[in-house]
Amino acid sequence: MQASRFVFGPFMLDCGAGTLLRDDVPVAVGYRGIKLLTALVGRSDEIVSKAELMDAAWPGRAVEEGNLTVQIAQLRKLLGQPAGGGAWIATVPRIGYRFTGPVEQLGGTRRKALPLPGKPSIAVLPFVNLSNDPEQGCFADGLTEDLTTDLSRVSGLFVIARNSSFAYKGRGADMFEIAGELGVRYLLQGSARRDAGRVRINAQLVDAVSGDHLWAERFDRSLEDVFAVQDEVARRIVEALLGRLHASPPRNRPKNIEAYDLCVRARRLMDDSPHAAREAHLMLTRAVSLDPQYAEAHRWLAINHWMGAVHSGGPTEPDRSAALELAHKAVALDPNDAGCRWVLAYLLAYERRFAEADAQFANAVELDPNEADTWAALSDITVLAGRVDEGLEHIRRAFLLNPFPASWYYMVLGQAQYAAGEYEAAVETLRRDETYRTSSRRFLAAALAQLGRLDQARTEAELFLVGNPDFTIRHWAATEPFRDAATLERFIDGFRKAGLPE
Repeated sequence: MQASRFVFGPFMLDCGAGTLLRDDVPVAVGYRGIKLLTALVGRSDEIVSKAELMDAAWPGRAVEEGNLTVQIAQLRKLLGQPAGGGAWIATVPRIGYRFTGPVEQLGGTRRKALPLPGKPSIAVLPFVNLSNDPEQGCFADGLTEDLTTDLSRVSGLFVIARNSSFAYKGRGADMFEIAGELGVRYLLQGSARRDAGRVRINAQLVDAVSGDHLWAERFDRSLEDVFAVQDEVARRIVEALLGRLHASPPRNRPKNIEAYDLCVRARRLMDDSPHAAREAHLMLTRAVSLDPQYAEAHRWLAINHWMGAVHSGGPTEPDRSAALELAHKAVALDPNDAGCRWVLAYLLAYERRFAEADAQFANAVELDPNEADTWAALSDITVLAGRVDEGLEHIRRAFLLNPFPASWYYMVLGQAQYAAGEYEAAVETLRRDETYRTSSRRFLAAALAQLGRLDQARTEAELFLVGNPDFTIRHWAATEPFRDAATLERFIDGFRKAGLPE
């Protein structure tokens, strides 16, 4: 995708990469800080309202104005003063903020086109919401995600993960450019309108190499038939790409539309803040209550219990038990869902039930070889088992399937690079802006320490402890699912050199 770069003073802001450099040295700006700075710098010398800024940093969410004030204060502190004095960001009382000082826009950056895989490859682009109600955008997003899952389960296809497809939501990028950046030949695009108990869906399949439209159809059905429409669209696409119908195992579909809506909304919050995790918990608990047989709601609630425990300092016994019970229930409800399988596998590994975990991971890969999250989670567990080269291959495959992944992918990659002794590569990976929303700083501190950069290592360790004040090396070593003593010792050695508490 085309993305702007801006230069002001000693800084260079790359909006597409989500990075800020000062004299070519990365500045540790958070995800929301980058979004706010992009909105301000892109309209230099214009007044940007508080509402516009909050929508840029917290899209689709209602947050208090105080959050914006805190983020602006942090940006001012990081940027310091311009050479002539004053401030880069000026307050316009009761209205918003204005970026001051000269800004130069550089040419856009373009990601290098990825090579096409050896099988038909496709990405499902975000469906456009044509309803008058913006709230129905979640329904269109859910349709996109579910079609991605349906196609992903077909072994004869290479399917890009939904995270990466949503990187293009709301962008006017060229179809050929999108296909090149995602490394696919075919794109599915469409629109959805949901109104008065009806759903209208338009979908078309495009060959981005030739520009041909291979298939297009319009559906006008009752809302209760929406999942049958999803099945039909998936069948038509597989037939167009593979020349034959492919009967995948049936999916566990929700029986309650409200439960489905809640699950779609909640899964957008899974890789975010502790507050978002609590919000997702309420949604998923309600979804399970409305539809006790809905496997995906159980799966996401299991992960939510796990992530909530991680946000609060580490999985407690009650949270681990609840997560494992929900994951088992999800698999029982839909044994053909690879997502349910890898979640159960991951939690079983943390219980050190390794044989069961390995079997569940194998089942997940067999059911859906395109599920990028499976490969990323498997990489984490494989590295801790001491099979580091194998773990690196798994995470690289995850990135191939998901070029614009969730932030935790970078933590898994950095951990694997550290375990392989590739400390410089680990530092480069873990200093990406995406990783600062995770607990990855402990690995960054360890990598810096192994390189002899002890002052930087201790700074990163101190920053990590601000968000994780109860962390100790002993507790971490006792709770992580290591199967290889040498790999465990490599991590402990780095943590100790970085000054993390015993």
